[in-house]
Amino acid sequence: MSMFNGMGITSSALTAQRLRMDVISSNMANVDTTRGKLVNGVWQPYKRKMVVLEPRSDSFTNHFQTALNNQNGTGGVKVTKIVEDNTPSKLVYDPENPDANQDGYVSLPNVDPLREMVDLMSATRSYEANVTVLNASKSMMMKALEIGK
Repeated sequence: MSMFNGMGITSSALTAQRLRMDVISSNMANVDTTRGKLVNGVWQPYKRKMVVLEPRSDSFTNHFQTALNNQNGTGGVKVTKIVEDNTPSKLVYDPENPDANQDGYVSLPNVDPLREMVDLMSATRSYEANVTVLNASKSMMMKALEIGK
């Protein structure tokens, strides 16, 4: 196992959490966007997006075999895709709105600001934890270099 393997794992998590925060920011910015996508000549409201994360390696057995063979592992996390949330949009009665249907209802995005803030706090805490791990790894490497003095 390389001494930089831990830093590689942590950096993959930092990248993934940063993307997660960007997607959450996009969701919050579009919380009132009623014209998100044009489908068959009809505007559809913005749909909430979510990041799907998966481990880089597929099983514990692969990790174990990699460690036994003294190879560098491919641990960490990767973003596999960004998916749209298919929960139905909210209907609000507002006949004055230009996007209202014939009954006077407007389809609003399925973005819940409270849920987005909780997700943002989770991503931020994960990011901060990984920065702490990266700094601890860097500090340990610096101390190891001082041993030779």
